[in-house]
Amino acid sequence: MTTASGYAIRRFSPERGTFGRLLARDSIARRMDWMLLAAAVALSLIGSLLVYSATRGRTSLTHGDQYYFLVRHLLNAAIGMGLAVGTVALGHRRLRVAVPFLYGFVLLLLLAVLSPLGATINGNRNWIVLGGGFSLQPSEFAKITIILAMASLLSAQVDAGDRLHPDHRTVAQSLCWAAVPMAIIMGMPDLGSVMVMTVTVLGVLLASGASNRWVLGLIGAGCSGAVVVWKLHILGQYQIDRFAAFANPALDPSGVGYNTNQARIAIGSGGLLGKGLFHGTQTTGQFVPEQQTDFVFTVAGEELGFVGAAIIIVLLGIVLWRACKIARDATDLYGTIVAAGIIAWFAFQAFENIGMTLGIMPVAGLPLPFVSYGGSSMFAVWVAIGLLQAVRMQRPISA
Repeated sequence: MTTASGYAIRRFSPERGTFGRLLARDSIARRMDWMLLAAAVALSLIGSLLVYSATRGRTSLTHGDQYYFLVRHLLNAAIGMGLAVGTVALGHRRLRVAVPFLYGFVLLLLLAVLSPLGATINGNRNWIVLGGGFSLQPSEFAKITIILAMASLLSAQVDAGDRLHPDHRTVAQSLCWAAVPMAIIMGMPDLGSVMVMTVTVLGVLLASGASNRWVLGLIGAGCSGAVVVWKLHILGQYQIDRFAAFANPALDPSGVGYNTNQARIAIGSGGLLGKGLFHGTQTTGQFVPEQQTDFVFTVAGEELGFVGAAIIIVLLGIVLWRACKIARDATDLYGTIVAAGIIAWFAFQAFENIGMTLGIMPVAGLPLPFVSYGGSSMFAVWVAIGLLQAVRMQRPISA
């Protein structure tokens, strides 16, 4: 028999015992991708150490409690894992039915950011302050919603057996669904999130089998849109300065180029094995701003060295590898598209975050998945892990 979420289970048999049921060929425990889960947990735990190292001496942020950010990071990770479990229990197909409601709810949250309920942090008005030191960043959940909404539309005709690929009208509708939240986020302005969403949309289209004309058109539209945004001065001055500093690293090293210069100094000083956890001079000296969030990779580079930083990259690679396998083995196009959207999201965001600390990408204010401090980001990436596990569990049981 199967559960409401579509997972195959065996009828209860007292003689099998609890252990036997857990190890049954068709049990949820056997169907889970434990390597994916282990890599995500390891990244979250490594992140907790890096966040603690970056913040334990910053009394202005910790209010005198050196464990302030450590406890919150671990709490965020625990809540995120709980959300992942809930996502697996619901199943990605049941969430498909709820997509219109999720989409509407996220749009309301995004609009609330632009209302008096929104708050500006580090130049971006993309937060809702909840009180008690907690805040919510709806743009993180918009990434998941866009993936689910586009996947639902693009796969409907194919999964029903009516077509081999989504038609042009369906592709256009799915792009409209993605464009609305992206336009709101751009108005905040949160360029980093829009960049991630654009790459995610591209990954979704490629996985759906949409015509190459749409893919090429999206790339062209993205380039044209970047020019329009620049010409109309939609970006904030601090965002323009970030791009200027990226194009010319020697520009104002004590001003707009300060963050990236200090980041490269911190990473370069770590050498092969690093200076030792909690012993980084750049980190303890608080030379790198936003080190617990956007620039958390600099802590790994300085204190854990090339080896420690490489371990983080390898773990991220494992997450992407297992997600690719899940996308390949999915039983329906909907599951494939959902997994592919998550792959594009994780891959680009990790590349952008690490790249900006190395000076090969402009500073865009994006967290490193699972590692950076931040509740909304942590919740979103763990929900994505839950979606990947749900897609994997939908596979038929092999003989």
